[in-house]
Amino acid sequence: MNRAAPTLAMLLALGLSAPVPAQHSHHAQPAEPAAPAPMPGQRWPVDAALEDGMGRIHVALDELRHYEMGHMDATMALDRVGLIEQAAADIFAKCKLPEDRDAVLHHMLVPLLAAAQALKAHPDDMAQVQAMRDAVADYPRYFTDPGWATPAH
Repeated sequence: MNRAAPTLAMLLALGLSAPVPAQHSHHAQPAEPAAPAPMPGQRWPVDAALEDGMGRIHVALDELRHYEMGHMDATMALDRVGLIEQAAADIFAKCKLPEDRDAVLHHMLVPLLAAAQALKAHPDDMAQVQAMRDAVADYPRYFTDPGWATPAH
């Protein structure tokens, strides 16, 4: 995922709303994410970069529950959004996955980042917090990550 990192980092630093770059370390991505891949027979292992980045995303999404309940102000919530964007940028820069696993991860990160951008544009739109959670809801079904509970099938 390392070719997308400079472009993604620049877009995030500028606060621009844009999709995840189409070029990738080993294949091109369609403009819209394709349908998710079938669940693997066994969940896939994660590398340290993916575990770290998705762990930070998980924590930030959990903390945003306080925003949804009115216990966190918009500034703090947008700080969490920034943490999510940085974690995703780090995943793009450092994570190395086979193409099929990478495609599944892209299918999650693209809508996650789109919802993050939407929340930045409209901090009162709480539906975007749920959209971010929905975007990564299948992550523990595909990947074996000790930081994420395995959902019932």
